[in-house]
Amino acid sequence: MKTFLILGAGTAGTMIARKMAHALDLNQWKVIVVDKDEEHYYQPGFLFIPFGYYKREHVVKPIRGFIARGVEYVVSNVEALEPAENRVTLANGRVIQYDYLVVATGTDIHPEETEGLKDGGWGENIFDFYTYKGAAALASAISRFQGGRLLVNVVENPIKCPVAPLEFMFLADAYFTRKGIRDKVEITYATPLPGAFTKPVASAALSKILDEKHIHVEAEYNTGWVDSSRNMLVSYDERELPYDLMVSVPLNKGAAFLGAAGIADELNYVKVDKYTLQSTEYPNIWALGDAANIPASKAGAVIHFQMEAAFKNIRAHMQGKPMPDAFDGHALCYIETGFNKATLIDFDYTHEPYPGTYPLPVVGPFALLGQTLPNHWGKLAFRYMYFMMMHGIEIPLPNKFSMVGKRV
Repeated sequence: MKTFLILGAGTAGTMIARKMAHALDLNQWKVIVVDKDEEHYYQPGFLFIPFGYYKREHVVKPIRGFIARGVEYVVSNVEALEPAENRVTLANGRVIQYDYLVVATGTDIHPEETEGLKDGGWGENIFDFYTYKGAAALASAISRFQGGRLLVNVVENPIKCPVAPLEFMFLADAYFTRKGIRDKVEITYATPLPGAFTKPVASAALSKILDEKHIHVEAEYNTGWVDSSRNMLVSYDERELPYDLMVSVPLNKGAAFLGAAGIADELNYVKVDKYTLQSTEYPNIWALGDAANIPASKAGAVIHFQMEAAFKNIRAHMQGKPMPDAFDGHALCYIETGFNKATLIDFDYTHEPYPGTYPLPVVGPFALLGQTLPNHWGKLAFRYMYFMMMHGIEIPLPNKFSMVGKRV
């Protein structure tokens, strides 16, 4: 019997496992999913926890509830991947020989990689919201904060959900305004980017919102270390930014065993062809979602858009046929801007986020690069759509980027 092995039971791993279990003859194939956790996290929801919009039950569900029938689910860390031998050794001692492997292990934060960050106030006046634990702790800190310097810092790119730090600041602006203390809070954004975002058109639009909300941007800020004795963040060019409360987006990295296996880049993201999502090193290995080193946003919508191309390409490869599809880097991101409004960006490998309407011309109902209530509803509705997708219900969104409704 052949084995189709998936490492990671997050968004990408769960979706591809279900598709393969439905497509393969399970009398001839075993589909196995390995994950170190037993809880599935709706990670876009972490953003709302610090401000009291969501609670644990909104973002944390049992993984077993999403595993498709016929799929074996194994709870264990991965000890080692030996791609030349088509072999994975788990921390529980089990060895799995595979015929095809999909890596969907995501990305994690590593505050220990920045001097003084993890051991200098972490969990006291320095927090993250990229983990459930961090977001819950930050909720308590935000509720106690009565004014002072709020510093939001991205240590280095790429990060999971590139617009999330902006959303956090927009929501913080609204939260403190409603609380009546916004004039007592100084918000600063320290980013290694030259502006608010990687794409110039969107960066200009988002920078305008930051200006309107009196949020200072410290651009091209390459984080060096944290001096917790002075509550000071210091860059490599010795720019000092004081804080009373710091929200950090630490260095993001893939799973260490991927780097050790020789199939990943220096940040442990699997090296793949950005169109086919096939490993550049081993033809029977694919990487999906945040685990891949493609130049696209590490976000849930991107996983949804790449899934059909990956599935078709894997199936064709199994049958000895040319791979028929190409992922275009399509990304669609709702960006909360506070006060029950959001903006929306839609782009791919070659196109900027343009203004216009989505998904239909003129009628939308969503506005690209515009702040509207329907966009906010779209952001909140995505949680329900997400869990539908995890249960195998297809969402009729076009996978490919389209210029329909856009104005250049």
